[in-house]
Amino acid sequence: MKIRKIGLALLASTMLFNGYSLAQAQTLPKVSDGILVSATGMTLYTFDKDAAGSGQSNCNGPCAGNWPPLIAPVQLPTGKYSVVTREDGSKQLAYAGKPLYLYAADKQVGDRKGDNFKDVWHIVKE
Repeated sequence: MKIRKIGLALLASTMLFNGYSLAQAQTLPKVSDGILVSATGMTLYTFDKDAAGSGQSNCNGPCAGNWPPLIAPVQLPTGKYSVVTREDGSKQLAYAGKPLYLYAADKQVGDRKGDNFKDVWHIVKE
């Protein structure tokens, strides 16, 4: 029982990145001004190093601190949405086969500071 509690605590802590919590991923993203955003309105991004349909994320460790993964909702998505399993075993929401991320420097709804960051991070246009 103790191991299970520790495991659950560890899982919960890995789902908290720079103030983004599991609660943000309980519903699917929406479109705002032609841009895909989280349920709370924060801009979503894709990473060029993630191959569409590969089922994995290439942004782990320190990268995930700057680019928190959008944790998949409990209910499995349909349509253009899918789920990828991250290196740590957590589930990340993907759109058109590419994992979705937030950007830690985006502090307010409407911020898009990560668009074209190092020419490999891009907002998701609908």
